[in-house]
Amino acid sequence: MKLKLAVITAATLCTQMVFAADPASCKAVRFADVGWSDIAATTGLASVVLEGLGYKPTVTIASVPITFAGIKSKQIDAFLGYWNPTMTPIIEPFVKAGQIKVLDTPNLVGAKYTLAVPAYLYDKGLKTFADIAKFKTELDGKIHGIEPGNDGNLIIQGMLDKNEFGLKGFKMVESSEAGMLAEVQRAGRSSKPIVFLGWEPHPMNVQMKMKYLEGGDTSGFGPNYGESKVFTAIPPSYETRCPNVATLLKNLQFTTTIENMVMVDIINKAKPNDAARTYLKKNPGVLEGWLKGVTTLDGKDGLAAVTASLK
Repeated sequence: MKLKLAVITAATLCTQMVFAADPASCKAVRFADVGWSDIAATTGLASVVLEGLGYKPTVTIASVPITFAGIKSKQIDAFLGYWNPTMTPIIEPFVKAGQIKVLDTPNLVGAKYTLAVPAYLYDKGLKTFADIAKFKTELDGKIHGIEPGNDGNLIIQGMLDKNEFGLKGFKMVESSEAGMLAEVQRAGRSSKPIVFLGWEPHPMNVQMKMKYLEGGDTSGFGPNYGESKVFTAIPPSYETRCPNVATLLKNLQFTTTIENMVMVDIINKAKPNDAARTYLKKNPGVLEGWLKGVTTLDGKDGLAAVTASLK
């Protein structure tokens, strides 16, 4: 009888290990968003999937430095928007100190992030970083960035402070993603010269005729028009504490096409989760890879649960 009981117990334990659910403390999944449409899109996609799995994701809007400090203090569980190389100087001290873990595989490749101009200004001769200083008067001595604390803004300010590309005397204008793009659109109505931060994926690439500037290889934006990979950052202990959510985060792989499709709806005033849900209903095929080895919070089939939640 004791032997039979031991066999049953062992079998039960094995079953529980295969379908192990996260502890209740993992139900709340706290994301950070730095106010970029692409991060709103990917966080929306992750949130909709997590809701289908029985979790309760939340999103905190914060600057890049505050986001990383939040991961360090375990007030933030995941940030899907670590753009490498531009954010590397900000996150590196945390990573070296063992306070933040960056997942090995990027969630997006083929991104770019650097300075850009409207096509009409590019055609007038402002084609490179070195050309900016030649147009100082026409530009009112301004380069337009986004929210304070953003990595792109810090790179711009560093170039001004160091007089890189002869930019000493220029002023960086800080606002927000929406504020900067509104300024670019206003400038476009009168073909006014303007230099601004541009990146891909983002609907701006199809909604505006714009060109990325060449010659910024030695700047903090890096070579190949600021070619970037986007990674996920988490607290170092999160994989151990919440292995099921961590598996999902590792599985999440996006493309510029996916992100652009979700971002178009967000730019048109849809809530990120609504835009994400619309995309997933039309493109459920992405879920299989994302949910490989992932269960619901209570240990049931993850793919079946998320698929059902989208109907």
